[in-house]
Amino acid sequence: MLIVGELINTSRTEIKTAVLNRDAETIQQVAKAQEAAGATYLDVNCGNLVEQEIAAMGWLVDTIQEVSALPLSIDSPNPAALSEGLQRARHGQPMINSISNETARWQAVLPLVLEYRTKIIALCIEDSGMPKGLEDRLRIADSVINRLVQAGVPLEAIYIDPLVTPISTDQKTGKILLKVIRTIMEGYPGVHTICGLSNISYGLPARKVLNRLFMVQTMSAGMDSYILNPTDKGMLSSLKGSMALLGLDRHCRAYNNAYREGLYDHA
Repeated sequence: MLIVGELINTSRTEIKTAVLNRDAETIQQVAKAQEAAGATYLDVNCGNLVEQEIAAMGWLVDTIQEVSALPLSIDSPNPAALSEGLQRARHGQPMINSISNETARWQAVLPLVLEYRTKIIALCIEDSGMPKGLEDRLRIADSVINRLVQAGVPLEAIYIDPLVTPISTDQKTGKILLKVIRTIMEGYPGVHTICGLSNISYGLPARKVLNRLFMVQTMSAGMDSYILNPTDKGMLSSLKGSMALLGLDRHCRAYNNAYREGLYDHA
């Protein structure tokens, strides 16, 4: 189970302030907290600092790597910022967040995937826009997987994001996404699926409840990677418990270890 810690993102006020002030201690505390909670990758995103993004990305990557040996997910709409982060990443195999089937994005990001031999999150989006349902998602996923493999990207480096959209605007979305995940995981052995969970609950109350339940459902459908806040004890409890129940945790070791470390919400 690959867990990408999402907290180092300048869309969060605490992180934006720390980056602008070059407050290394705050960034490093967040990095270490996510690692201690079980993250296997750390996402690095400063995309809303448009004019300063490249310099901020370089500083963030260097600052994080002073205290953590986790590999990084370099996350940006700007190919130059992606390149800056990848040049500095020195621990493990980096990840790029993300590529899509949109022509401009494909042409800009694929050379970086190949040059740095990264893992790659691939969004089910194409030039005509967002997918409209099950068939759109499966068609785009098939195209992206085949194009990446033909370009020389190993199947095991591909992480398909089916694009989670709110159930508040389409009550069929959850069911569609579960079918997409199951179809991809069964039809393309070696490929991974990944998502950010929080969009599913947009516009509804008690969002954490829905996010946690949706994670359990997607895991049952075969999803094996998530972008989330690993320091959320409720989410971590659901994650580790589901892994144990689905036979993904040998002798329930990870579940027991997390309990001993006090990482669970017992509510």
